[in-house]
Amino acid sequence: MAEHQPGDDRVMFSALLEDSAEDLYEHAPCGYLSTTLDGLIAKINTTLLGWLGFTNGDLVGRRKFSDLLTVGGRLYHETHFAPLLRMQGEISGIALELRTADGSRLPVLVSSVVRTGPGGEPLLIRTTVFDARDRRAYETELLRARQESDRERERLKRLNATLQRTLLPPTLADVPGLDVAAHYHVASTDEVGGDFYDLFPLSSGTWGFFLGDVCGKGASAAAVTSLARYTLRAAAVYDPDPAAVLTNLNTVLNHEYHGEDPRFCTVIFGLLTPDSDERGFRVSLASGGHPPALLLRADGQADHLPTPGGQLIGVLSDAHISTTTVRLGPGDTLLLYTDGLTEAHSVSAGRRYGDEALLKFARELAPTTARGAVKAIRDLLDTFGTGVDDDTAVLALHVPRSRS
Repeated sequence: MAEHQPGDDRVMFSALLEDSAEDLYEHAPCGYLSTTLDGLIAKINTTLLGWLGFTNGDLVGRRKFSDLLTVGGRLYHETHFAPLLRMQGEISGIALELRTADGSRLPVLVSSVVRTGPGGEPLLIRTTVFDARDRRAYETELLRARQESDRERERLKRLNATLQRTLLPPTLADVPGLDVAAHYHVASTDEVGGDFYDLFPLSSGTWGFFLGDVCGKGASAAAVTSLARYTLRAAAVYDPDPAAVLTNLNTVLNHEYHGEDPRFCTVIFGLLTPDSDERGFRVSLASGGHPPALLLRADGQADHLPTPGGQLIGVLSDAHISTTTVRLGPGDTLLLYTDGLTEAHSVSAGRRYGDEALLKFARELAPTTARGAVKAIRDLLDTFGTGVDDDTAVLALHVPRSRS
């Protein structure tokens, strides 16, 4: 490669000094035109003529600037551009479209300034025109990409909603002598949540139910949710003892998701057995790291059902399962929920909602029905608005009072 010589700089600098003002005007990288105050073109540079495909004789003294605009641009010029220019004396960066000699459209950015005389009287209008074809193409492509992204997001939302529905039972089993209600609150339509629940019949007049929460979101969480639901149902048929059911699930998850990508969940599994007098149910519960269920009594009292020490399902090969037993009598309601409820951010309190606030809420609510409990929780979630960061599942079981 030839070595750069100091003399080259002098030659280039001399060439720059030889540029005439007329040449700089005519061949500037932007368009220039001057018009009278009523818009009649008095002067236009070669650059703009080249863009438009006109000759100097076609426009100077014959056409107004507004004649070069499209119909929409002409309307905007008359109602906005020209009035603002008269009031302010200048206007900058206005997007318009010019009509070329062959009838095509040229997107441009226009800036105009009113030149005044010594006494401040307006004399003429000087306008600068920048070719905006590349910018328009970029904006069009950006808009197309944004629209495609919006369509893709809508498709993803529909897919997520469909997938979410497949992870929840279409209906809950009809248990004689028991009212049941459930609700699934979606925190975000962009990702599938990992909460799940079910109520289903077992042999010998018993029923199984469960509610759980898989760690994480998205397709991976959905896969674990599906595996957990079907494993729980299958394990309950084999051995309905709640602790045995969760032990089976723990073995499956620990075996399937060990190593670099561990997956786990929290679960409460329960077994419903009708009392001999058929006026209530004996409920056996097993918990694997899940928030304790709430028991809302017919006499208006409410408290957590203690299941301390239960460990997350799927983390350890021999997880400890916590169990408890309770009788559900007429007027009593058992409420199960996932931690999306207690971890929701309460604006009024300025912190997470928490277990104690939920217990207070339950004590004010008791006694209630299954539908009443679920409706109250739905209303509570609505008060949090965007403060609900995680999906929330709620399952309520209620023994109606005897009718006389």
